[in-house]
Amino acid sequence: MRRLLAVALALVMSAVALSGCASSGGGAKPQIVVTTNILGDVVQQIVGGEANVTTLMKPNADPHSFEISAQQAARMSEADLVVANGLGLEEGLQQHLNRVTQRGGKVFAAGDHLRPLPYSSGEAAGTPDPHFWTDPARMIEVVNALEEAFSNIDRIEPNGLRERAASYRGRLEQLDREMRESFASIPVSQRALVTNHHVFGYLAERFNFRVIGAVIPGGTTLAAPSAADLQALADAIRQAGVPAIFAESSQPDRLVQVLAREAKIDVAVVALYTESLSEPGQEADSYLAMMRTNTDRISTALTKGSAPKRGTP
Repeated sequence: MRRLLAVALALVMSAVALSGCASSGGGAKPQIVVTTNILGDVVQQIVGGEANVTTLMKPNADPHSFEISAQQAARMSEADLVVANGLGLEEGLQQHLNRVTQRGGKVFAAGDHLRPLPYSSGEAAGTPDPHFWTDPARMIEVVNALEEAFSNIDRIEPNGLRERAASYRGRLEQLDREMRESFASIPVSQRALVTNHHVFGYLAERFNFRVIGAVIPGGTTLAAPSAADLQALADAIRQAGVPAIFAESSQPDRLVQVLAREAKIDVAVVALYTESLSEPGQEADSYLAMMRTNTDRISTALTKGSAPKRGTP
């Protein structure tokens, strides 16, 4: 009898252990892979701790040219969902994104869920501008679409998902109000932007700025300006009386400094975080922090008499 009881107890314990293993495997967190660190931050805010989020792009990297390892490419193929910016931004990753869809994986392209603006000038004129995140209202559209996409992953609890998405939308709406109030200090005649490449089209439309031009004539940092391009932009800067040129904080600003000298006017070169978040603990380590930092620097630089001589990230 004792032997029978011992065998029966062993069988019960074995069944419980097997059941626990099955439950643990079936309840594993979803795997979400995100291409850019800006979207990586937004995705993390929405899913919270209910999914493992892997962001491929490192802080201070260039989204047009960063590359990934074979291990990261494999993780993309195994993910429950891959979140990408789309609209041609991730030029170095497009082959990997194509491979995921060809193998039946799910790719969420943020640019598919908003009304994109076309580039108005330069080599990319007429093609979609992928830099939608400079407009917080469009980021809200992306959050709405992400919430719906995550709701289709059955291991993400729906009530928590709704609460986190609603909370983040509220923070984006607050950001939009803060930016509008800050930019109100800039006279309309001085709301003119010159950047290292075309990145602020959406911000310009949202907050009534004029884009005078860009040092690199296109929507990607992989292009190169000619001497004629730089001369034409220098002439436009002198004509518009632009007090500052904005350079991407993660890119060398040699061309911008050359342009400033060519323009032969007292113009500041101010660094902004335009396409990448900073390292943790710095002033652009989240999407909201990045936008607030940029807003403050743009407002300061373009307000008459208060342009800093050099913006240092």
